[in-house]
Amino acid sequence: MSPDSARLVSIVIPCYNQGHFLREAINSAHLQTYPDIEIIVVDDGSTDNTAEVAQTYGDVRCVRQHNQGLSAARNAGLRESKGSFLVFLDADDRLLPNAIEVGTNCFNAHPECAFVYGHLTTIAADGSPLVTPNQVCVETNHCLELLKGDYIWTPGVVMYRRSAVESVLDFDTLIDACSDCDLNIRIARDWPVHCHGQIILEYRKHGSNMSKNAAVMLRTSLAAHRSQLRYVRGNRQLEEACRLGGRATRQYFGDRLLKEVRNHISSHDSKRAVSGLLTLIRYYPRGLANAAFRKVSRAFGIR
Repeated sequence: MSPDSARLVSIVIPCYNQGHFLREAINSAHLQTYPDIEIIVVDDGSTDNTAEVAQTYGDVRCVRQHNQGLSAARNAGLRESKGSFLVFLDADDRLLPNAIEVGTNCFNAHPECAFVYGHLTTIAADGSPLVTPNQVCVETNHCLELLKGDYIWTPGVVMYRRSAVESVLDFDTLIDACSDCDLNIRIARDWPVHCHGQIILEYRKHGSNMSKNAAVMLRTSLAAHRSQLRYVRGNRQLEEACRLGGRATRQYFGDRLLKEVRNHISSHDSKRAVSGLLTLIRYYPRGLANAAFRKVSRAFGIR
């Protein structure tokens, strides 16, 4: 491997019908203070102008495929990329100009690590700043803590060592929405990782964020936790962390879905209400039963 390729950072931008945000994501990659980067856009079967936007940049490689989902798009970008280090930037987010430099400096200081990560700030659809909740910077036991809950909010704040990603066989397409958390856990089981704690990304919150879909997040988050069971079995500490993480995930996204179902019922959207109820019956039956009990109790004046 040549010295240049050893320093190269591949920025992979999967995009599905986010052409209206894509230009800002690409521009944020171009504005990096670190010089040795390549930019790869994966058009995951978009029906908008995603490909046209990407192709206006002479130095951006655009990979086009039939719609296969976010994980498959990230994996396609991984296969196309050449860098020793990888950043997977969602098409609706923006890197801050020093993001790649901060990541590579952190790797230089911690050469034993498989990935390094930082923090983000939130922005609205129009790019205006929003209030950002506090984020934690875990110092040790990353695998254990990730099993309890996903504190790395989006893959764009992570820089991966390519060899580490390839060693655990990339993103799992069966748990699409939460495959980044699953990947991080699989890597952290065997490799050290490090949090540098610097803000390096603007995370855009808007109506079509995948994380806004409580039903999808409930299903895929629980699937991600179930996929870890075979690896933690026999280790009481990891088993308990996995159990706690599954319970917290079920409650967080289940309660969000309960609220959505109530809104669908109020707006007479029976199709979406029934779909949400079926998901709750399968994945959060206790929460659904408790909510029904509280409603009946209030109806009869029982506190």
